[in-house]
Amino acid sequence: MEPSIPKTASLSLWQIIPLYIGSVLGSGILLLPGLTADSAGPASLLAWVLMSILAIPMALSMGFLSVKFPNAGGVSYFVSKAWNQDIGMLVGWFFLLSAIMAVPIIALTGAGYAAAAFGLGETGRLIIAGIILVISVATNFTGMKLTGRIQMMVVATTIIILIGAVAGSIHAIDLVNFEPFMPNGWGSVGHAATLIFWCFLGWEAISHVTEEFEDPGRDVVRGTIIASVIISLLYLGAAGAVIGTKSYGPGISEVSLIHLIQLSFGTSGMIIAGIMTLFITTAPSIAYTGAAGRLAYAISKAGYAPRSFSLLHCRFKTPGISLVFLLGCFLIILLIYMSGFIPLDILIQIPNTTFILTYLAGCAAGLVLMKENKTAMAVSGISLLLTAAIFCFTGWAMIWPVILVLIWTVYVKVRK
Repeated sequence: MEPSIPKTASLSLWQIIPLYIGSVLGSGILLLPGLTADSAGPASLLAWVLMSILAIPMALSMGFLSVKFPNAGGVSYFVSKAWNQDIGMLVGWFFLLSAIMAVPIIALTGAGYAAAAFGLGETGRLIIAGIILVISVATNFTGMKLTGRIQMMVVATTIIILIGAVAGSIHAIDLVNFEPFMPNGWGSVGHAATLIFWCFLGWEAISHVTEEFEDPGRDVVRGTIIASVIISLLYLGAAGAVIGTKSYGPGISEVSLIHLIQLSFGTSGMIIAGIMTLFITTAPSIAYTGAAGRLAYAISKAGYAPRSFSLLHCRFKTPGISLVFLLGCFLIILLIYMSGFIPLDILIQIPNTTFILTYLAGCAAGLVLMKENKTAMAVSGISLLLTAAIFCFTGWAMIWPVILVLIWTVYVKVRK
């Protein structure tokens, strides 16, 4: 991994907080309140609370590592530094393969909201999702970048939708909808927590800008805690409103917030929300595609992926082969979803397992690299234990990373 370029410290605490919120608050909240309520009923609120608590030590662990080892490589770099490059590159592949599946899921989420708002049906949803995927790859292929202003607009739009949906639906909340509270037992709460992990990804994304913090040692802790509280309140409010209004069940769980908005603002509000969610999901699809393309390029340069992945387009100087590979993978995931063989709530579990293991590896690296900082050691240890507990509820989906580790072990031996 290339060392970071020195930067001028300029970001105050109140500039850092929006950065943290923008890195974590994403399209997952559009999808998961309904899916987790399907899984655990009203008790899914316990899973949201659990993940809100886990988010703080997990974020702090990433933050402390980012302060000491600022590098765009993120968790993969931390793991390489703690142990060796082979393990670090495996974690890099974990993230890459997670992103390959995450982008189509994000596209399907936004397309689902737009299709529900305009009455386009499943065919319309698939067409819109395909367009989002093509835009994501084409934008990165030509080297266009999302500006910080657009990213902040995405965050602001997401917050507006969440607050509007929750505030407008308060009149329709009925306490009867919270009974029975735990229809499917404690196991369903753990399963819901594994899904919710998706909504708390992104803390490591700040690693490349920590050098710009005015006081990293102080502001990482304060910024993390304040951002975590704001994000958790938004998530809990949305999940509580979905359950309280019974806006989940067959046919509506994947677009639960659109039903909340319809309760509050009618058809016109639903149409506006449908358009806004396209914006909310297209922007992160572009960002994830760009990150995955750059990661594939970096892994290839390090000798852990096909050499063609490191070839740059002669005009745009972007990793064209990597991006074409990603587009092919995206379309395969879309075809799998179209077949009906794997529904969206099952599909999301597969990349979640490798996302969880990525953070698990990051927390373990914190224990190795931060021995002189007792606070960092403590939060890394707590986060490691809680994340490991969450992983135990991934069920059959943990087969996916096991297969990847076996393939990686054989590859490394052959490579050497």
